[in-house]
Amino acid sequence: MMRVDKYEFGRIDIAGSTYTSDVIISERQVRDNWWRDQGHRLQIKDLDPVIALEPEILVVGTGFYGRMTVLDETRNYLATMGIRVVSAPTREAIDEFNRLQRDCANIVAALHLTC
Repeated sequence: MMRVDKYEFGRIDIAGSTYTSDVIISERQVRDNWWRDQGHRLQIKDLDPVIALEPEILVVGTGFYGRMTVLDETRNYLATMGIRVVSAPTREAIDEFNRLQRDCANIVAALHLTC
């Protein structure tokens, strides 16, 4: 389990390591430097590494102030893949990710750390 221990604007601590760029967290790894083609608009192509992990649930952190949006077409595409999407400002998304991990082993978080 990859528990998020601490989060503040632009910085996140996960399983004893600190990251200062957007991250994708799965059960066994953290992928940092997650970059999106249009920064604050989450598109399907931005989630290729997530889709490859075939999660049951994707938790999206939309930023400290919640400025990143998950496009409807992205939500719909993930639904056709059987992936449930939960999105919220990053602090709330982290709380949900940590909570959901207790009940679901196949969960991924994609977290925007700023804005």
